[in-house]
Amino acid sequence: MNDIKSQATTPQLSHARDLSRPGFYVKLALMALVNAFGVYGILASYAQEQWAILGVLVVTLIAADYIYFSKRAIPAKYLFPGLVFLIVYQLFVMGMTAYVAFTNYGDGHNDSKPAAVRQISLTSEVQGGESFPLTVIDRGGELGFAVVVDGEARFGTEEEALAPLDGATVENDRVVAVEDGEILGMPQIVERQEEVLGLRVPVSDEPEDGSLRTRNGTTATTSLPALKYDEATDTFTNAEGKLFRANSDQGVFVADDGEELSPGWRVVVGFDNFTQMFTDSRISSLFASSLGWTFAFAILSVFTTFALGLFLAVIFNDPRVKGRVIYRALFILPYAFPGFLAALVWRGMLNRQFGFVNQVLLDGNAINWLGDGNLAKLSIIMVNLWLGFPYMFLVCTGALQSIPGELTEAGMIDGAGPIKRFFNVTLPILMVSVAPLLIASFAFNFNNFSLIYMLTGGGPNYPGAPILVGETDILISMVYAISFEGGNRQYGLASALSIIIFVVVGFISWLGFRQTRKLEEIM
Repeated sequence: MNDIKSQATTPQLSHARDLSRPGFYVKLALMALVNAFGVYGILASYAQEQWAILGVLVVTLIAADYIYFSKRAIPAKYLFPGLVFLIVYQLFVMGMTAYVAFTNYGDGHNDSKPAAVRQISLTSEVQGGESFPLTVIDRGGELGFAVVVDGEARFGTEEEALAPLDGATVENDRVVAVEDGEILGMPQIVERQEEVLGLRVPVSDEPEDGSLRTRNGTTATTSLPALKYDEATDTFTNAEGKLFRANSDQGVFVADDGEELSPGWRVVVGFDNFTQMFTDSRISSLFASSLGWTFAFAILSVFTTFALGLFLAVIFNDPRVKGRVIYRALFILPYAFPGFLAALVWRGMLNRQFGFVNQVLLDGNAINWLGDGNLAKLSIIMVNLWLGFPYMFLVCTGALQSIPGELTEAGMIDGAGPIKRFFNVTLPILMVSVAPLLIASFAFNFNNFSLIYMLTGGGPNYPGAPILVGETDILISMVYAISFEGGNRQYGLASALSIIIFVVVGFISWLGFRQTRKLEEIM
């Protein structure tokens, strides 16, 4: 009976002990915060009809509550946060990049087909419809139009069509007072002129009914679409009878003569983005140039920084050198500064007209270090050498100090000189520990975006190129240029290029690590 009673009361005692611990209330507060953000995300996803995100949030929230309120999932309490961050910031990003690479996502193809149809109908408008006395209203920073239609006050915004406006006061067919919002006077309309004149308020939920526009802030005119959409045939027709058919493969409405309507919509285009980089002569030449320079930059960066770092490490590893501690501290200084700040400083020092290098070191010679393609590449290599050799110096110093002195002594006994001992004994042993770091350095410099962007911006640019790419752009900065610079952002093409970078770096790293295994055989 005592055993049964003890078993019956154990869960109650355990629960009571939990309630008496301050840590329980801290956990409760943190989980309440997590659940609050999770519920907010679920509601926001539901409102925007993002069903995939909603499902992930629901599963994650349920899993978090179970793990942190259960006494059985002890290991999961430590693994769960890292797993969530891995999924969100790594797997999701990789998966989304892979998906976008097979689509035409970019400027002019940002949304779904229904949104494209609506946008084409709204933007292809002609004036000449009915006019109304206009009142411009600000509701929480969002502008809208209030008009009187058939004696009824109506209000609409860019996102919401005209709807009855309750509590409005109407005088002479004009709304003069509202309960919710602020009526803008002429000085305020003039101050926000660009917003007011650019505002387009749909008359109804049907695009063919047109929208309200204004030219002066006091009168609104109904603008009717110049292109009419036929849902049955999935075509647009203009006033002259010209037909634009939907091309589902390219995500665009196109006429027989090749004229296209903008915007289009997102569609899966297969391997078109990948083949474009190799078959489109305008882009393939830029891609080949950037690819070659990327390899050259990465290889030269690793070789020069390692060579200088190893040279200095060998010299200052000799106990006969006095003041080694001071010299080592000085050599580490470039590594202590943030790389992007150092690149900006060097950009100023290499300025053609006012830079320290030209004005002081070269006695006023106007050498175009960053404006000439070859000199800009040389400048990048030299600046990266200044930034990167301290790391190699530290690595090589540590590796040299870990080499047993007996090996060097054995070489001396065999009659080998200093150079022969270095290349036959020291360097092979050093490479066993340093080779993986050299591979990592290669991968880092292969994607060293900050140095390129801060020092040269990728320039000098190729004249007449279809994308804003320069002679010093490496592949990763080329991805940035395609995505965010220039007049036409092509996220699908940029994502395809990102995948190529991932494959190249992954293959080089795999091959490098495979070769480093051969070095271990000497140990």
